[in-house]
Amino acid sequence: MAAHQDTVETSTGTQTRLQSLFVQQRAACALDPMPDAETRIGRLKRLKRALLRHRDTLVKAASEDFGHRSPDETLIGDVLPCVLAIDYAIRNTHRWMKRSRRRGGLLLVGTTLEVVYQPKGVVGIISPWNYPVQLAINPLAYAIAAGNRVLVKVSEHTPRVAEALAAMITDAAAADEIAVVTGGIEVGEVFSKLPFDHLLFTGSTKVGRAVMRSAADNLTSVTLELGGKSPALIAPDARMPYAAERICFGKMFNAGQTCVAPDYVLCPESRLDEFTNAFKKAFGRMYPSLGDNPDYSCIVDQNHYERLEACLDDARAQGANATKLGDTGSSGHPRKMPLYLLTGVAHRMRVMQEEIFGPLLPVVPYTELDDALRQINSGPRPLVLYLFTDDEQVRDRVVNETHSGAVSVNETLLHCAADDLPFGGIGESGMGQYHGREGFLTFSHPKAIMRRSRWLDTGRVLFPPYRGALRRWLYRLFLKP
Repeated sequence: MAAHQDTVETSTGTQTRLQSLFVQQRAACALDPMPDAETRIGRLKRLKRALLRHRDTLVKAASEDFGHRSPDETLIGDVLPCVLAIDYAIRNTHRWMKRSRRRGGLLLVGTTLEVVYQPKGVVGIISPWNYPVQLAINPLAYAIAAGNRVLVKVSEHTPRVAEALAAMITDAAAADEIAVVTGGIEVGEVFSKLPFDHLLFTGSTKVGRAVMRSAADNLTSVTLELGGKSPALIAPDARMPYAAERICFGKMFNAGQTCVAPDYVLCPESRLDEFTNAFKKAFGRMYPSLGDNPDYSCIVDQNHYERLEACLDDARAQGANATKLGDTGSSGHPRKMPLYLLTGVAHRMRVMQEEIFGPLLPVVPYTELDDALRQINSGPRPLVLYLFTDDEQVRDRVVNETHSGAVSVNETLLHCAADDLPFGGIGESGMGQYHGREGFLTFSHPKAIMRRSRWLDTGRVLFPPYRGALRRWLYRLFLKP
């Protein structure tokens, strides 16, 4: 396949070049508005082959962008989920595309009802920096399975990954099928104002609001994958060493720079010391050192590092106790940040008001489960709620009495790897879902089709003049009290 340049790297001519790419994809869409399953699967297979060919380049680029990022975290957290999602879409595209038969009831005897899942058209995807490969390619796979053309705006905070993704997509598809757009805030603003048929954004709640406002001008439907403060609730019966280990893994993967990382811990007051001791042991097993440890990643840039330091300083100044775990030493990686366990936190502190997105972990004690549920329900609805319990009654209470994008019991992070589960938030943690069949539906329009039989025309019963026995029978049948 011939190489093509489909990136936008500066503000010069941004709007014209973006519009040109959009028009190109819109024209291609008009020529093939309903690609068959073989065409879609072929595109998915080319995408997978390109991803695997460019794997090492993407891993190296991510580490360079972060200052140091564990190669295994890029493979496990970025590349592997994309391969699994593409494989899942390949296996299921035929089934997802099948027309869905529906029933019309007695009133519509003589008709055939069905739903056709039509591609929305040209889809925009805006991906973030923390998992720059996964959060660009994963929704892309579902958009392709649904038969769309796609423009992807990748984050300016990981420019080397952006460049590598652009080269990868050039290797995988023609520009009228998929195109990658790079650039900063200006480019993102122009991108979000294009009249897409659907727009998916992953990032902060603040930017998500701005994206939604831009999309509203074009009445573009949106999926917002945001973040928020996802709690880890340790129930009174929890197996503490197990819970502490899982919370440690979920918090420290990618140095906490994960939208579904446990943001804070709710722990029974009587077991607070037990949790902190178990957490320290788990942390020591996973990260016996930090500075020279290739498994421990850096904070992505200086601005984010300084933001985390400011949150830590604010908590200390207001009376929180900060226990430092790990020593970065003189590693040559200035943005490797140790973990701080924070106790004695208050609701007014920044660490309890903002999404942390880094290695700071507030631990909040509670006396009764009701108190913990009230605290969760008093704030914005989280992207995920992590619950540690073996008590089915407690599990059912938490599931039924709280709102969150997902609930994960006795595990952290790994619900995102379940391709057959929808992924998405609620309220300030987002709207809409992708992954699984829900991903296909997000990028499809379920078009209702009704066909009247030429041999059984019951529709005439509804024609005027409105009188006669048949009319009275119709009302008695359907409108009786």
